[in-house]
This record gives sequence, structure tokens and C-alpha cells, in this order.
Amino acid sequence: MDRVLLTDPPTWQALGGAHTASEIAQQPAVWEALANDLGPSRERLQAFLGDCLSNPDQRVLFTGAGSSGFIAEMVADTINAQWPADVRVVHTTSLLTHPALYLQHDRPTLLVSFGRSGSSPESVAAVERVRSDVAQARFLDITCNADGELAQRGAGRSDTCTLLMPAASCDRAFAMTSSLTCMLLAALTVFDRSTWDERIARLRTLAALARSGLAQWDAPVALLAARPFNRVIYLGSGPLEALAREAALKVLELTAGRVLALANTPLGFRHGPKSTLDETTLVVVLRSAQPLARRYETDLLAELRRDGVAGQVLSIGPATDIGADDDYTLAVPALDDPWLAPVWLGFAQLLALRRSAALGLTPDNPFPDGTVNRVVQGVTIHHG
Repeated sequence: MDRVLLTDPPTWQALGGAHTASEIAQQPAVWEALANDLGPSRERLQAFLGDCLSNPDQRVLFTGAGSSGFIAEMVADTINAQWPADVRVVHTTSLLTHPALYLQHDRPTLLVSFGRSGSSPESVAAVERVRSDVAQARFLDITCNADGELAQRGAGRSDTCTLLMPAASCDRAFAMTSSLTCMLLAALTVFDRSTWDERIARLRTLAALARSGLAQWDAPVALLAARPFNRVIYLGSGPLEALAREAALKVLELTAGRVLALANTPLGFRHGPKSTLDETTLVVVLRSAQPLARRYETDLLAELRRDGVAGQVLSIGPATDIGADDDYTLAVPALDDPWLAPVWLGFAQLLALRRSAALGLTPDNPFPDGTVNRVVQGVTIHHG
């Protein structure tokens, strides 16, 4: 396994992980395709959004379930800080159970939905719930599937704008990889306040960074994943807390729950969760681009390494003040954490893929018995 490269399709085919491996590897190319696709969509998007983001009375809800919900968490606060509108995140799994907490009938609301398939029951029901409960509701559906329910139901509606991702982003494998990072970068590009040319240039810069990172990390991560860790803990602050949750979910999904994965913040970890550490635990600190956050992260890294309880402690992030031999770093431009998050996620995707294969599982479908599915099943939508 330690000599199997990410770009070795025949071997991954034999391991039952060809789709997952190729969809991780293709992300830089998919982001470049996104940069090309967004240009022609610019006027349509700007016409649909108008000046709503400049209106303090406007509510913008970013939503999704599971990994798609973590996209919403990664982008919402950064976008909220740039505009007068009230921008917040609410997972569809919360919106459907407690709609009165999030929806106001007389307040104009834009629901921004993320969906790989666009056909999960919660995604479709969330749109219908907002449409029924809010007088001035509009919908921006960011999805990878032109044939999905979101795209089909929104077609021809004046209250809906559908932003389709490049076709290759609609992952065939069980776990969301290129679909997630593509939708995340699309949202950041659409809602950022910098010039359109600057935003498109960022996508191309990030594609180059991710290509470099995947190439550098592929072999070392293979060695790391071969170690018998049965717990993985990801720690991140600010928008990277959601990245930590997504990274942990990738481990849980691709190892079919055989490796326990947790997520927290560097400061929050001391408040109880630190008790989970033992010699079979791998701790990964996702380093922020913000100097203040990095100081707290540095403190915790030093503490965990000094304690010597965890099996291994490492960090991944901007090449700044880190310097430990086992850290995974890249020299990055001055960008906010959500923009850089897809690059760091490549490490987590690699680790989950290789740990799955090391356990003898099939990463493309770690649940052959159907207990967990690519598109969620078994959800009954209740009204009230």
C-alpha cells in the first residue's frame, strides 16, 4: 500500500477505491473547470442576487445535510462578515425539525442549498418548507447533478437560480470529495465582495496549490494510514472547525465506523474531549491562516507533544511558524481560511481513503450491506 500512488487506477480498481481515488485526484482540474464555467454565469447570478446582500433586513440561510451542511458552516460566517445582510447557517436536518426557530414569514429570505445529488429528501423538503412559510422566499441551488430534484424542480421558476457544478464533480463514489470542494469554492466565489477577476484568479491559484499538496502528501499519508490508529481527532478553529468535522466524517464513512473520528476546536479540546487520547490516537491540528488563531494552535500542539499520550500529533496548514518534521505544510497566499480549506481537505481525504484500504474495506462502497447510502434513504418528511 505504501507504494500505491493516488494516480494508479488499476491498483485502486483492484482495491475497490478507483472512483474515490480519481475523484480526490481530479479536484484541481475540477476547480479550474469551475473557474471557466463561472464566467458565463456571472451576469445571471448578479441579476438574481441584485442588491439583496446589501439589505440588513435580508436573511440568507446556507443549508445542506451532512457534508453539504459542513460546506454551509465553512462559508457562512465569512460571507456574513462582508455584507449587511444577515447570513447564517442552518442544516436541513435542523430546519425541518424546528422551522419556527429559523424562518420568519415577513422577512425576505434567500435559501442557498448545497447538494451533490440534489435529491436527498431533506434538501427537497427544506426548499418546500421555506417556500410555504416565508412570503418573500428565493432559492439559489448549488448542485452537481443536472438531473437531481433540486435542479429539476427549480427549472423555469422565477424565484430560483440553479448553479450547476462541472459534470465531473458529481462523485460516483460513496463519499463526497470533489463535489464538496467544488460547491464550497463556488459559494465563496459567488458571494465574495472582491472583484470577479480576483475571485476567478483565486480558484486557479488554489487549483495549483492543491495539485502540489496532493503530490507531496500522497506517499507520506500512505505510510501514516498504515499505522494502527483506531482513533483520529481533527481540531480546527473558526471556519476550520467545520473542516475538522468534515475530515472526521470522511474517516467514519470510509472506514465504516471501524475508526472512531472526532472533531473539536483547539481551545475546546481541553474541556473534556482531551480525555479520549491514548496511544492508538492520531491528532491532526488544522492550522489557521490567522496569526491569533495560530498562537492558540501552537500552544496546544506543544502541550500534546509534551504530554506524550497520543500516538502521534501533527498539523497541516500554511508554512509559517510550524517547523516540525512531521507537519504537512504549503506556502500559501494571503487568503481567508474558507478559501484554503479545500486544499487542507485533500490531506484528510487521502488519509480516509488509505485507512479504508488498509483495513481491507472497499472505499468506493464501504457499506455493501446498504446500512448507509450515497443518497440518504428512509427519511419520512412530516408537516406541522
